[in-house]
Amino acid sequence: MAEDLHIIQSATKAEQYESLIPQIEALLTGEPDLVANLANVCAALKEQFKWFWVGFYLVKDGELVLAPFQGPVACTRIAKGKGVCGSAWQQEKTLIVPDVELFPGHIACSSLSKSEIVVPLFSNGQVVGVLDVDADETDQFDHVDEKYLTQIVELIRF
Repeated sequence: MAEDLHIIQSATKAEQYESLIPQIEALLTGEPDLVANLANVCAALKEQFKWFWVGFYLVKDGELVLAPFQGPVACTRIAKGKGVCGSAWQQEKTLIVPDVELFPGHIACSSLSKSEIVVPLFSNGQVVGVLDVDADETDQFDHVDEKYLTQIVELIRF
């Protein structure tokens, strides 16, 4: 596939995802390198939705370690159960946080982050990482994002 994405802005959020997912799938098809695939997923999501931060953390030696991302510098390591990412890992479920200031134990990697969604990545029934997406406005994520971001992370092979 060409390295250019067809980005649509004047559509519903669902329509934007439905246009983007086949393009992400094409980017991942035939590429076995995990880092390259994570990097391209981040870039595609950031380009389409213009979110503040999009990135992955991978489970390594009992903690989440920063992996490919798009956006400003980020926290490098997160303990299980800490912050939104560590909580999503511990609970093994997607967490949608409309206002990060109200999330108990939120880790403020950037004071500009206002809302967040974290989607766990599974391999063989175990959480192996998380997709973390931050917006610089409150209330930016909902179950539409959860549905389609889950579909996207399921395309990634570990």
